[in-house]
Amino acid sequence: MHEMSVALSVVDQVERAARSGGAPGVRRVAVEIGELAGVVPDSLSFCFGLACAGTLLEGAELVTRSVPGRARCAPCGRAWDTGMPPDMICAACRGGATELLSGRELRISEVHWSAPPTAPDPTPVPQPEES
Repeated sequence: MHEMSVALSVVDQVERAARSGGAPGVRRVAVEIGELAGVVPDSLSFCFGLACAGTLLEGAELVTRSVPGRARCAPCGRAWDTGMPPDMICAACRGGATELLSGRELRISEVHWSAPPTAPDPTPVPQPEES
């Protein structure tokens, strides 16, 4: 299951960014997963939870967004969703000279840091005068 190695890599990259930026923790990580990337989102979510244990990401939510596979025919320019398994033959001209436009992505698209702890207000609170 390569989802565990993907999860460990995501956690490592986000944790390094959090530490270098002084973030106290991470609330949420969003990842784009191409339909053709060979990564199962549910398996990645499970592995992500395990990979986060003992890190700044512990308790963080993983949000995944699927990116459909898209291809374009070089000779006629037609574009289409490839589906899974991918259909790489152009339905218009039956050409096989296609370019894959999307669907192999696997990238961290957003990270939401935990809010830093709020410091106590340095302004003194007025005390009522005793009479």
